Amino acid sequence: MSPTRTVKKTPKVRKSHWIPVVAGFMRKGNQILVGQRPENNSLAGQWEFPGGKIESGESPEQALQRELSEELDIDATVGELKLACTHSYGEVNILILFYEILYWKGEPKAKHHLMLEWIHPEELAHRNIPEANRRILDRIYKGLGVEWPKSR
Repeated sequence: MSPTRTVKKTPKVRKSHWIPVVAGFMRKGNQILVGQRPENNSLAGQWEFPGGKIESGESPEQALQRELSEELDIDATVGELKLACTHSYGEVNILILFYEILYWKGEPKAKHHLMLEWIHPEELAHRNIPEANRRILDRIYKGLGVEWPKSR
């Protein structure tokens, strides 16, 4: 008679779902460009930096150039990576890479967003922005090269 073996089943580990996203810091003078998300999208009505998801086979810089062309109808030159962060919306995790946009050809048009606005960076603190951006606002200001707004 052979001894009975007990085989322990290890709990199945659920793999995280990650979405890589790029966003651009576009400046005109001392203002930055933000767009209001459309009603039929997640985070509808919130203000964000232009950008989007990285598709298979693209570098982050290529993805940002493509997204800015699709969303704003501009031909952009992407500069250096200014900030990288992660955020979770429930079971969906995002990796966000923020790049400086050095210059662009064409006037940005709201092809994807409800509207676009050039704002002073300090206004971000008073806008309805995604939680992923709100919780790193101090790092966004640093990436933009502006001081954290002082309390009034």
